[in-house]
Amino acid sequence: MDYHAKRSPDITVNETEHMKTVRELAPECIVILRNDGTLPVVNPCKIAVYGNGARHTVKGGTGSGDVNSRFKVSIYDGLKEAGFTITNEDWLDRYDRDLEVYTEEYIQKIKRYAEENHIVGEMAQFDNPFGVMEQPAVEDSDIDGDSELALFVITRDSGEGKDREYKRGDYLLTETEEANLRKVAASYRKTAVILNCGGIIDTSVINSIGGIGALLTVSQLGNVGGNIIADCILGKSVPSGKLTDTWAKRFEDYPNSDTFSSDNDDEVYKEGIYVGYRYFDSFGIEPMYLFGFGLSYTTFDTEVTGVSLTGQTVKITACVTNTGKVYPGKEVVQAYCSAPSGNIDKPYQVLAGYKKTDEIAPGAACEVTIEFDMADLASYDANTAMSVLEEGDYLIRVGTSSADTKIVMTVNVPKTVEVCRYRNLFAPDMHFDVMTNPGKGLELSAIADSKQKSLAKLFVLDTSVITKKVTEYTDSRDVITDDRAGEVITLADVIEGKADLKQLVAQLTPEEMAHIVVGAFEGERKDDSVVGSASLQVPGAAAETTRSFFDTRRIPSLVLADGPAGLRLIPHFKTYPDGSLVPGGYVFGFSRQDFPEDLPEGCIDYYQYCTAIPIATALAQSWNPDLIEKIGFLIGEEMTDFGVHLWLAPGMNIHRNPLCGRNFEYYSEDPLVTGKCAAAMTKGVQKNKGRGTTIKHYAANNQEDNRLFSNSHVTERTMREIYLKGFEIAVKESQPLSIMTSYNLLNGTHTANHYELIQNVLRDEWGFEGVVMTDWCTTQAIVAEMGFGKPGKYHESSSAMCVHAGNDWIMPGSATDVEGILKAVDDKKLSVADLQFCTYNILKTCIICAGDEII
Repeated sequence: MDYHAKRSPDITVNETEHMKTVRELAPECIVILRNDGTLPVVNPCKIAVYGNGARHTVKGGTGSGDVNSRFKVSIYDGLKEAGFTITNEDWLDRYDRDLEVYTEEYIQKIKRYAEENHIVGEMAQFDNPFGVMEQPAVEDSDIDGDSELALFVITRDSGEGKDREYKRGDYLLTETEEANLRKVAASYRKTAVILNCGGIIDTSVINSIGGIGALLTVSQLGNVGGNIIADCILGKSVPSGKLTDTWAKRFEDYPNSDTFSSDNDDEVYKEGIYVGYRYFDSFGIEPMYLFGFGLSYTTFDTEVTGVSLTGQTVKITACVTNTGKVYPGKEVVQAYCSAPSGNIDKPYQVLAGYKKTDEIAPGAACEVTIEFDMADLASYDANTAMSVLEEGDYLIRVGTSSADTKIVMTVNVPKTVEVCRYRNLFAPDMHFDVMTNPGKGLELSAIADSKQKSLAKLFVLDTSVITKKVTEYTDSRDVITDDRAGEVITLADVIEGKADLKQLVAQLTPEEMAHIVVGAFEGERKDDSVVGSASLQVPGAAAETTRSFFDTRRIPSLVLADGPAGLRLIPHFKTYPDGSLVPGGYVFGFSRQDFPEDLPEGCIDYYQYCTAIPIATALAQSWNPDLIEKIGFLIGEEMTDFGVHLWLAPGMNIHRNPLCGRNFEYYSEDPLVTGKCAAAMTKGVQKNKGRGTTIKHYAANNQEDNRLFSNSHVTERTMREIYLKGFEIAVKESQPLSIMTSYNLLNGTHTANHYELIQNVLRDEWGFEGVVMTDWCTTQAIVAEMGFGKPGKYHESSSAMCVHAGNDWIMPGSATDVEGILKAVDDKKLSVADLQFCTYNILKTCIICAGDEII
């Protein structure tokens, strides 16, 4: 193999530069929830640091979302590097001793679990998360009265394969966390709480404890997170994040709190479109912290200076002034729309657009402009299969959070206008009632709305400017015929203009195409790999495509790597003198594989240390697409460094409930924020030649328990307005090179087999031009043996139906998949045209990603 990995263990220029970039940008991801002046501190001082995340700060979630970086800077490390003196070392040492015992007991537990259930150790970790240890009590002897500040770091970890739980040590504080926090807050002059969590936790207890002056959710910021947080504690960097989720006062306030992930077979989306703030605002439920909320070390005044309607485009200009005297800062101006009541039920308001300011010095001002299309505010009418703007007044609200807004303009739509005609493609497979708006939000804001509306500018939409769009759907595919029989066309011929790609596809036999649409297997990948580490070319990468036709057809093998928070590769591997891989170096959570002893002379060491970036939820909290694009660009650079073609990220499923185990991989409860973030990340990555993203998991994948065999029951409108909208934005704005379907079923059909979802929506309605792949092992019965889950009411997806649906790549691939495809062709249950279609999409992607390797 011609490995791209480094031969030297020394830190590289790219590593250094990338960590520097993350450190500079990530403060924008931190959200200040409370602060009475406790933070920042002016200079390094004596400080006490408590909590499970003090020395063991979590850089990101577990599973395929983990990143094997060279090192990790904890909050403790970052503070010490910044010059702080830590005054409670004895308590921290006691915690570490207890953690060492807890960790060893956990490792033994997962080994026993794997043996008893006949599954691999990685899957045993998925089923049994590490959890949170009860911590040693804070004693009077631990308290140093000279400390200027105490930090209490609350850490929660989560990952794929298992949803979180409403219990102590997860959504709730442990008993010792609560007791120690009360002790610390009562014993120090100033106390700040740092939430190092991948998702929402209960903050009611924290907010009930006197003596806590500041509360920050720093999320999980990657491998230099401790440095980033220390910079913010000192005021060298100013947090400017805003929440992209609604934090409830009580878990029971979430609309699906009583049913989420409770039935291993069927998940009913009974809340419909009422997810997140759409629910809280419409039903008049006051949250603990609002969607879009976040404080700063300074204060701002936001004044709307101009509004206009040109054609169907709304334009809002606002001037933001930093009214503070000490610290610079950034603010996010947000625009929401309250649509008129009509025949279609609607939420109180939806986010229509947003813009973050540049950094504003004290006393200075910055002007921002928000633009959005009125057509994007249309509602889906399932009765007519159309998106429509119903007649009436559309109230445009502007402010700095979902509730801190004022009506600045009214757009009157004089008659109902059709925006786009579709087909209803997601027929329900069971009857259920969905929630409707009770009008509580409008009742609560009626008086203020009436006064603000009377002062706001009124515009009338000229409905003739909106041209109704009608989608042309593909119901079947045509066979590509061979018009150059007798020749052997290669992909190199296509690149050089000597042949058309369709002419090459026409020459391929069903057997050849069946191997092309299935990932590499049987000697083409590591035999000892099971979970997302199958690549031979880039050890640790999740998979690669077949190399079987490179010599005959010049079809290259593409490498696909995991990691929504960076690239997940084996950090250190070795090869024998003949170039073959030495077993060992594998890292997956607590699973480690050591190198053999007594290796022969001439073995070569290789290194693949990658940068762990902030998790997706943290990046979204920046509300800054330009920042996310810069992060995406550095990921693309590392892909180029190590020979990875497609990054299996970003994840962009909606935060339907706080307990989803993979929420940390996803951006928000809001589809607009989600789509804009994924588009920005894709643009950044794909600025690097031959590198692409894989947006995932498409679609309605919002829980981890029994993820392969869970059936999501969702209405047509809910799919289109909530769970597909973010994907639509990302596709139309950035054209990612690939998309990954999800494990779950959607109204009775596996998403990997869902023709309407993949062909009709993704390609026909949105114009997606790339390649579609399955999630790992979704077609294989072996998943039950590995521990992914066991079929019950529902079973695995079909490899043949994947091809029919236009799910081009089946990953990571098996002989069973090839056999299933060929049998379906022989039985006339799968057309050759479908197989050619998928092959064409794959080869087109090969040209984009590896054109230089082909010629």
